[in-house]
This record gives sequence, structure tokens and C-alpha cells, in this order.
Amino acid sequence: MDGKKQLSEEDIKARYITPALHNAGWDSQHMRMEYPFTDGRIIFQGKSAHARKAQKRADYLLQAEPNKDPIAIVEAKDNNHPVSGGIGQAKVYAEILDLKFAYSSNGDGFTEYDFFTGQERNIGLEEFPTPEELTGRLLAYKNYTPEEKKIVDEPYYFDAYSHEPRYYQRIAIDRTVEAVARGQNRILIVMATGTGKTFTSFQIIHRLTKSGAKKKVLYLADRNVLIDQTMSQDFRPFKSKMTKIQNRKMDSSYEIYMALYQQLVSPEDNEPNPYTEFQPSFFDLIIVDECHRGSAREDSQWREILEYFSSATQIGMTATPKAVDGANNLDYFGKPIYTYSLRQGIDDGFLAPYRVTNSFISVDLTGYVAEEGDTDNDGLLMEPGFFDRKDFGRRLAIEKRRDIVARRITKMLKQIGRMTKTIVFCPDIEEAEAMRQLLTIYNADLCRKDHRYVMKITGDDYEGKKQLDNFIDVNEPYPTVVTTSEMLSTGVDCKTCGLIVIDKEIQSMTEFKQIIGRGTRIREDKGKWHFEILDFRDATKKFFEPEFDGDPEPPSGGGGGGARPPQPPTPPTPPQSPQVKKYHVDGEDIQIDKEYVSFLDTNGKLTKEKYTDFTRKRIRGKYPSLDDFLQKWTEAERKDAIVKELKEYDVLLDAIREQNPALAEADIFDIVCHVAFDQKPMSRKERANKVKKSDYFSQYGEKARQVLETLLDKYADSGVLELEDINILLTPQLAKFGKPQKIMKYFGGMAGYMSAVKSMENRIYAA
Repeated sequence: MDGKKQLSEEDIKARYITPALHNAGWDSQHMRMEYPFTDGRIIFQGKSAHARKAQKRADYLLQAEPNKDPIAIVEAKDNNHPVSGGIGQAKVYAEILDLKFAYSSNGDGFTEYDFFTGQERNIGLEEFPTPEELTGRLLAYKNYTPEEKKIVDEPYYFDAYSHEPRYYQRIAIDRTVEAVARGQNRILIVMATGTGKTFTSFQIIHRLTKSGAKKKVLYLADRNVLIDQTMSQDFRPFKSKMTKIQNRKMDSSYEIYMALYQQLVSPEDNEPNPYTEFQPSFFDLIIVDECHRGSAREDSQWREILEYFSSATQIGMTATPKAVDGANNLDYFGKPIYTYSLRQGIDDGFLAPYRVTNSFISVDLTGYVAEEGDTDNDGLLMEPGFFDRKDFGRRLAIEKRRDIVARRITKMLKQIGRMTKTIVFCPDIEEAEAMRQLLTIYNADLCRKDHRYVMKITGDDYEGKKQLDNFIDVNEPYPTVVTTSEMLSTGVDCKTCGLIVIDKEIQSMTEFKQIIGRGTRIREDKGKWHFEILDFRDATKKFFEPEFDGDPEPPSGGGGGGARPPQPPTPPTPPQSPQVKKYHVDGEDIQIDKEYVSFLDTNGKLTKEKYTDFTRKRIRGKYPSLDDFLQKWTEAERKDAIVKELKEYDVLLDAIREQNPALAEADIFDIVCHVAFDQKPMSRKERANKVKKSDYFSQYGEKARQVLETLLDKYADSGVLELEDINILLTPQLAKFGKPQKIMKYFGGMAGYMSAVKSMENRIYAA
């Protein structure tokens, strides 16, 4: 038994756990090993330094049937842990993955936790349940009727061009399909922008129609771009049986109908609505995309349509559920069946983290006073009184303020990359046009290369709207910077948007979430790892409000489960009105009064801490004293392990170098010692020269000495991580001494070579 305790976790898995699972019938078709279910959170610091934290991985993910949903998870530990040593982690992972059985093993047996009963028990290696036994227990708890089981058993759509649902998409799909199978008729799914709501909708529709549970489907949205994107991308497999309702023409020969609200209602009050050409029972499934949205009229449209087809199962999809007076999707659909938030998406590494620059302009802080008899630039007599920030751009346009905003945006683009796709949110269409002109002036060099570098995309701008597809296209550089007021705040899927500028008042948390959602996509192949927010209106204070990432609760009386909803109140009219008189003034003595930069900390909260202070705190959390770090550094077989460990603590050493040019040539060791423990740093060349001046090389033969001297030069150029990589022997500087096997012979073989490198490392850090 003592020999068993000398085995690594991998050995325990290979010799004991995997054979035990195989013997119970969990073969390679029923079992996935080292299954990663997240991508690993992106850490972004400095101007460009980024990395991913470790993925969350299940040691074993068990599927009762091949290519079906997982049913259980097994976490392994080495034999120095008790049998139950991994059950805590297994429970956490099982909850994330929505599984009902969690297991732990150290090679002696298994600990089982059953989420249905709350019972935990230990069983022998030979007692692990078979796929049939575990499925039987699951079905006994679920207690499906034969009709329900037929629906929930329908597999996902899969072909050569499709992909497996991410874990949270699978949960949303499974819960929805099960709820529909059990007869629930009103369902709400909340998923953060960029997490694949349309793909989730596609799989729900596929499984429900393929199983025969549903036959006629209506997919509702309120913008053409949302319908067109959906049809050409995620819904592409439905092509032969799908139609888009246009010109208010209703054709009953299709199975899946894609429609704008506007195409289903008549523009004239005295004409019947086109949707009434179908019987109220025509559709048996309706998906409402972005169901949070709508002005009073739009809201009444989707309510009207849903009420007419009230017998249909209706599913609302949104990133931003409303739970406030006058907003009704929680009242109508009930409490979300599943919620996947922005914070979860960032923590899992599926969504891009953000960095916020708050820029406070002096006149925004002091306000603007119009005296009796003042006229504006157009000669209009101004109403005397006080104008504050919420008036700027709506009631009062200040030319100097506009200019400062345009210059600051241009400066930001020069800092982060001038070809960064950017959306500038302005108070109204006039301000969007004014900002377009100013940005064109300050970026004339790039506008000369392509006049589309800066464009306005608003509802009234035909030329701008024509370029929307190019702005969205990840392979099209132009338009690069777009100004808007409302149009791009929701639904537009620009995966490479790297800068969001907020220069409008945002009262609604829903609108704020939607605006932030324009930047949350990740495109590693295009260098999009994070996004910047430049905020002139302090809108980002909403990040700190509980509502931003909290679970919504339906208002009292909320339904769900097929309950008929009460008639919700009409939302208030938006504050903007074309009749509002706007004054135009030059403005004087206006400047940016103060700025601060915030970034996401390890808990997903915005922090205004300086990187160096944040880094010092994180390093000392891992290594409380200099002696603790020195001991760990000396004992580490590979320094790369320490770098990876620090990364898990949100410490990026490249970002520290970026922030402090004096550390550009410093060793990893010196960066940590300097930032965390105030030690004077040395450059790699200084450390290398110190070793060269010692008598260290005299103990080796001529060829071995030459190899070590070359390795030392490589260390001075590139650092210790390359020195520890055996592939360094393949570089041109060392390949001249022969192949790796020949080089190692100069040291008496592999062990001698590794010992010599380790000894040289100790000399490098001896001081």
C-alpha cells in the first residue's frame, strides 16, 4: 500500500480509476477524460500583455449514451488523499455543469454524492454503477412520461460544420426542452451578450421540431440585421424549411418563420394585421429574440402578437431581463429558467474582460449657466438657467466640449491601435454627426486612405447603414470608427469591437448592459482579447450597482409555467424628443479635469488600484515574505511553474515590464523581488556577467564550457524560461556544437547536462 502512495495522480488514474470505470461499462464512448469545460479567464494588464488562466477541467465526464448529455463527473486525487479528497471539487464542478452525480477517488474506492437525495457514500472500486444503473436512477428521479422522454432524448443537431454546445448553452437547451416537454408554455432564458443566444435558440428549435413536439415556429426580432445574421449563420441548417416574412406576405407552406415585428402588423389602423391571416393556433412555438426591448409601440406589438398566438409555447431570449416598473418581460415570461451572466462569461474565458477610462470634463462637473439675454451661436435667445451634464448634447451643444471629446478619443486610438473597431455613443443624431466630422478632422491621415475610416451609422443615414455589414465583418477594416446614438446599442454583433466610447447619459441598466455587450466578443485570431471603455458620462458607475450582475427576480404576480399574464403597463416615453430646442455655444475654459483607469480584479470587480500595488498585493498573497519566495524559487525544478502559479494569481510579469521601462531587461526573479519586496533589480546581462567573472566554468571541459557560455548568453537575451527548455539546443547558436545527444555527451549524458544547467541557474541567482 505504501508503494501506492508514491504514485502520482496520473498513475492512480491509469492503474486504478480508469480500469474500474471500464469494468463498470464506461468505455471510451461513454467517458471523456481531462474534459475542459471553460476556456480559462483572460488576464489583461498594461497595454498589451495578456494570458489565460487554467481551464476548468473534469478528470472524467461520464455520458450514459454516446454523444448524449453528460450524467456524472469523477475527480481524481493521488493516494495521499482520502477517497473523498476530491468530492468537494467534484460537487462544485457538477453544480456548474448541472449534473446530479459527483464522484471522487484516490484509487482505493469511490465517494459518491447524489444531488437528488443529498446523500454521500463510499463504495469499492468494483462497485461503481454501470451506465444503465446510473441512467435508471436519473430517470427514476425525473419520472418522465413516455412522451416526455421522447422529447428530452432528441439529440442535438450536428454536422461537419457545427460545434458542440458549450456547457452553459447545453444547460439552457436541456432545461428548456425538458420544461416544454412537461408542458411549460412561458420560458425566459437570460444569457449575456456574446454567449450564443441564437445558437441556443437553433438547438432548442431543432430538438423540439425533430422530436415532433412542435411543428410551426415563429422567430421574432425587431431589426433586419438580427434576422439576417441569424438566418445566414446559426439557423443555416433550416434553410429549406425556413422563410423570412417580407412585405407583410404570409405563406403557410413553411415550418420556420423569421419575422420583424413590423412585418406582422399593419401600418394603417383601419387595416387588419397580417398575422391574423393565420389562425391563432397556427404557431406552436415562438422565440422572442432580445425580448427585453422596445419602445411603447414596439412593446405593444410583440405583446399583441404573443397574445394572439397565446396557445403557442413562447420563449424569451435576452441578455438584460427587466424587473422594474413599466418593463414586462419578467412579468410575462416568469423567472428565468437559466441565467448565464457577463461575469460568469468573463470568468470562464468565453467573454472579453474590459478596462475602463473615466474622463471627467470640467464643464460636466461645474455645469453651464445661461444669463438673461444670452444668445447662442445661431442668434437664438437662450432660456436663462443652469444646464448640467444631462443637458449636454440634448438641450445644449458645447463646441469646445465636443472638440475635447474628439481629441481624447483620437488619443486613445493612438494608444491602443488606430485600426481598433470603435463605437462612439452620442446623445442624439446631431451630436453623432458633429462627432463624425471632428473625428474625421483629427484622423485625416487615415481618412485619406479610406474615407470610411470614420462614419456615422444612425437610423436616418442611408450611406452609413449600408456600411453596417462591413463594420461587423471581422475581415473588413472599414468603417473603423462609427458614431451613433441608438442604433448600435443592441443586437449588432461586431466581434472585433475593441473600444466603446460613452458620451451620452444612460439611465437604464438594460441599455447600459447592451452597450457594454458590443465589446464582449473574443477574436484571438484578430488579436481581440479585451476591450476598452472610454466613459465621459460616468455611466460605468453602473458596474458597481447590484443589479448589474445580479439574478433578476420577477415582480409580484409574475407568471411562467403557462400562466396568462396580466396586461403590463405601457413603458414611459423616452426622454429624447425631436421638438426639444437645442442651443449651440462655444464654451470657454473647458478641459479634462481628471481621469482614472480601472481594470477587473481577480473577483471580477473593477478596481482603481495601480498595477504595481495590485501586483504587490497578489504576489505577497502567495509569498508573504522575501524568504518564502527565495525558498520556492530555489526549490523549483522549473521556473516556468512559478510563472504559471503567479498567472493564476492574476500577475502578468510582462505587464509589469510594460508599466516600468526600467525593468525591461530584468529577470523574472528581479521583477518579483523588486515589485513585491522592494529589492534593487539587476538586468539579465548583469547577472550573466557576474557568472562569467567567477571561476564557475573552470570545472568543465572546453566543449562543455563553450556550451554553457552560449547558454548564458541566451539567458542574457531571453531569460531563464528559454534556458530551461531542452529545445534551446536546437537553436542556431547551440546547434553548431552538434545534435542535442552529442552536446549532452560533453556533460556525461542527459543527467549531467541538466545538473550543469541547474548549477548555473543557482550561480545566476546566488546574490
